[in-house]
Amino acid sequence: MKPRTFRRSTAIVTAALTACAALTATQAQAVPAPARGHVTPATKFYVDPNSKAARQAIDDLRAGRVQDGLNMAKLAGYPQAAWFTGGTPAEAGAKVRKLVRAAKLAHRVPALVAYNIPGRDCSLYSSGGAASSAAYRQWLDAFAQGIGNDKAVVILEPDGLASLPKDCAGDIDPTGELTAHRTADLDYAVRTLKNGTNATVYLDAGNSQWRSVGDITQRLLDAGVQQSDGFVLNISNYQPTDETSHYGTWVAKCMWFATKGPESSRGHADRCASQFYSPDAPNDGTPGNAVSSTDPTTWHWTDSWFDQNVGSPSSKDLAHFVIDTSRNGKGVWTPPPGKYSGDPETWCNPPGRGMGPRPTSDTGVPLVDAYLYVKTIGESDGSCTRNTGSTIDPEYGIVDPAAGAWWPEQAHELARNAEPRLTLNHWSGL
Repeated sequence: MKPRTFRRSTAIVTAALTACAALTATQAQAVPAPARGHVTPATKFYVDPNSKAARQAIDDLRAGRVQDGLNMAKLAGYPQAAWFTGGTPAEAGAKVRKLVRAAKLAHRVPALVAYNIPGRDCSLYSSGGAASSAAYRQWLDAFAQGIGNDKAVVILEPDGLASLPKDCAGDIDPTGELTAHRTADLDYAVRTLKNGTNATVYLDAGNSQWRSVGDITQRLLDAGVQQSDGFVLNISNYQPTDETSHYGTWVAKCMWFATKGPESSRGHADRCASQFYSPDAPNDGTPGNAVSSTDPTTWHWTDSWFDQNVGSPSSKDLAHFVIDTSRNGKGVWTPPPGKYSGDPETWCNPPGRGMGPRPTSDTGVPLVDAYLYVKTIGESDGSCTRNTGSTIDPEYGIVDPAAGAWWPEQAHELARNAEPRLTLNHWSGL
């Protein structure tokens, strides 16, 4: 690249990043703050001016990758959630406090992910977490103190409910004690954040291809979702936005059915039809006895069940939820038939994916409070092997970076394939 071209490209990206920072600091000043514990269509989320995408933009330009640099500059203009994955209670509290104060100065609301539950990720790619329930609660107390009376959106423990200790391989929880501790820890986290901070709190509920409607509903209820502001779906996953919204609406209605419905239905989330439901098969919530949820054309049967048994409660009476749209622009990856004899790990660094709908609190869907970029766009899911017995990911021909590590090539691909496409004009919607 010629020096003059480099200087011009750098100037474009620098100007774009500067404009983004200025927009963050000024545009929201006239927007009224959301009510306590509630995200409204007027809520504006915080953009970190020092994000990994912003730094990658400069690195790309220095290396002569102009289009990649411009894409990263565009990505850097959108809010993404900040993950808190460990450290001492004092360290976590200090980092949270620094972030929420920066957001407050910018008149924005930050999105924070608490990801430190004991036994995290069944000790797999994203293993870790606090050493015990007592340690977790001390950490969570400090996390909450860092927020204090400032506004924040908190996403609680991705996969924490959809992958309970009782679900982990190896029969690690034969007595159910670990699962009981997990549920109690999440309930503690919800109550601590809602009683002691100004945060809007959403419990993670997996994705539409994981737990049946009744199963995840009961898990949410056990973990204190009624004390929270709702739940969140599709974190780090690729399920289409409309299908995720459809599934989330069923979960919200099942919650109503099991807590506010007819007397005979209360306490019976297990009776709700699920995405695996078929009127011609026993409905025990397992995919083996019904249609597969991977075929949404069958979901009208589930709609019919909810129409007959729940009706149309007001959105004010139903739980609300948030959808992670960070990587679902292209939907789910389907490997070529016969390419893999085992699990192809379609959730793990799938190729050819793209960013999804931009973050917004004005979704136009009554129960969906926001679309958020919860997963940090450009961070690896882990060292995927597609169950080939090798350490190499055959889709990329390399050993994938560890879970949570920044992967520039993936960031570039997700930005290039974004649907809708990334444009500077989108920044006006922040």
